[in-house]
Order: sequence, then C-alpha cells, then structure tokens
Amino acid sequence: MTKTSLTAVAHGQLATARNCPQNRSAHTVHGGHEHSLRQTVIALLANEHLHEQEHRGETTVYVLQGRVRLVAGRDSWEAVPGDLLSLPDGRHRIEAVSDAVFLFTNAVSVGIQSNG
Repeated sequence: MTKTSLTAVAHGQLATARNCPQNRSAHTVHGGHEHSLRQTVIALLANEHLHEQEHRGETTVYVLQGRVRLVAGRDSWEAVPGDLLSLPDGRHRIEAVSDAVFLFTNAVSVGIQSNG
C-alpha cells in the first residue's frame, strides 16, 4: 500500500512548471508503461496545452487546480477543480485556461500500448 498526497504533488509540479522553459511539468504517481493503469499529475501554465493525441483504453482528467479545456474536434468542455472529464474516443488536446494541475489517468488492456 502506498499513499500519495496529490495536493503536495500538484503544488510541486506547478512550481516546477513555473521554472521550466516549456511551462509544463509531469510526474507519474502510479503505474507506468509496464502497467495497465497509469496516473500522472500534469501541470500546465496558462495558455499552454498538451498536443493533440489519441489514447487507447479509458482515459480521464481530474482537475486539481486551475481551469482546463478539453478539445475534441469542434467540441470543447471546460473543467475546474473537482471536475472529472472522461475523454472521448478520437483525437483530443488539453489546454490550460489558467495555471492548472490535473490527474491524467489512462487504463489499457494488457498487451495494448498507450500513445501517451
């Protein structure tokens, strides 16, 4: 059993993003490429985004701080702390409306590799 303070990780990742030329930071808190479940805390400064991509399996974004926008084609959804977005099938990107931190979760069946 492990315990992780997402609040502490979020604060740390946001501080790292503010000192990074790319204006972003990420830390995997659970799993990884060798597991079927991967959870990563991602910080993006305002007006930054994750490039459009497609993930296999189930993918969610849980907003910890700030405001994000999920864009899939012509559709978009905004989310604030406490909101959970289930990402649709197909290509999508995540934009930071303000400085933001979110928990990105991707679960894939064994034998399927994620593109992200």
